[in-house]
Amino acid sequence: HVLKTQLLEPHWEKKAGEGVRVHVERLQNDSDYARECLARADASSRETVRKLAQRLRQRLGLCSALD
Repeated sequence: HVLKTQLLEPHWEKKAGEGVRVHVERLQNDSDYARECLARADASSRETVRKLAQRLRQRLGLCSALD
């Protein structure tokens, strides 16, 4: 539930005006899809979006492209 809260509560993609539909279940179960979504967030011009993506990446146990 923490993962869903992090994805759904902040609505990070909506707040940033960079709307991207994210399939939560697929994000949790498909690491390639998750990396793709997080890479898009990393490319955001919004620092908040990038920070939330990093926190989510850590919760999912994924490394960033910069690691």
